[in-house]
Amino acid sequence: MSGDIERIVIVGASNLATNLGEALLRCGRRVEQVFSRTEASAKALADRLHCAWTTSFDDISTDADLYIVAVKDSVLAPVLQEVVKKTVGGIVAHTAGSVPMSVFGNSDARRGVFYPMQTFSKQKVVDFREISIFVEASDEKTCTDLENLARELTDNVYLLDSDKRRYLHLAAVFACNFANHCFALADEILRHNNISFDVMLPLIRETVGKLDVLSPRDAQTGPAVRKDTDIMRKHAELIDDRTTQDIYELMSKSIMRTDSLPADAHSPETHRSAAKRL
Repeated sequence: MSGDIERIVIVGASNLATNLGEALLRCGRRVEQVFSRTEASAKALADRLHCAWTTSFDDISTDADLYIVAVKDSVLAPVLQEVVKKTVGGIVAHTAGSVPMSVFGNSDARRGVFYPMQTFSKQKVVDFREISIFVEASDEKTCTDLENLARELTDNVYLLDSDKRRYLHLAAVFACNFANHCFALADEILRHNNISFDVMLPLIRETVGKLDVLSPRDAQTGPAVRKDTDIMRKHAELIDDRTTQDIYELMSKSIMRTDSLPADAHSPETHRSAAKRL
C-alpha cells in the first residue's frame, strides 16, 4: 500500500467518482469524505463508501493526502480552484481525459491527473483490474505517489502528458461513445420492427472479441468494405430519419476510404507495444 496517501477526499458524486470510490474500498483504501453540490448525491455516495459528506467547500477536510476531483469538465476549473484552497500539502488530482494540467493555473499545490479510461455507470460495478489508468503530475514525487496508488487498482498504469492524453480521449470517444450510439441506433431500428436488441449481443461480443487477435482494420467486415453499393443503397432507403441516413452513408464512405489506404503496422502486437511506450 502506498504509504504517502492515506486520507482521501472525493470531490464529486459522478459515475466515475462512485466506481473509483468503491474500487479504492475494495483494495483496502478508505475514503474519508465526499463532496457534492447536492445533498442527495453526496449522501448517496457517502453511504456507499461509509464516510462523511458535505455540500460546502468550506467544510472540505483540509488535511487529506489526496483530493480526487471527478466532476463535469465544464465546472472543473472553478471546482479545482476551491479545492486547492483547502489543501495543506495534499495532492489535488482531476480525472478528466481531455482537460490539461494547465487547468490548475499558477497554483503551487501538488497537482496531478488520475484518468481511468473506461465507461462508468453507477448501476454497474467496473473491475478496475481490467482497465487502464493514465497519470500525469506537477512533480516527480506526486507522480510516483499517484502511480503507486493506481497500481493498487490495476497493472495497466501509464504515464501520459496532457497533449497525448487529449488524443487518447478523442480516440476513446470514437471507440466507446460513438460505438455505443451506433448500438442505440440499431436498437431503435429493431424496436420499430418488434425485434429484441438481445439478438445483437452475440454479434457485438464477437465484434469486440476479435480485436484480441486482429487490428480494427483487419477485423472490418460488411457491405462497405466489400464495396457492395447495391446493398448500401437499399439500406439507406430503409432509413426514415435523415440524420441516421447521413450517419450510415458517412460511415460507409469512411470504411471504404480506410480500406483503400496503405496498410501500415496494424497488428495487435504493434498496438500493444506502442501503448507500453507511452
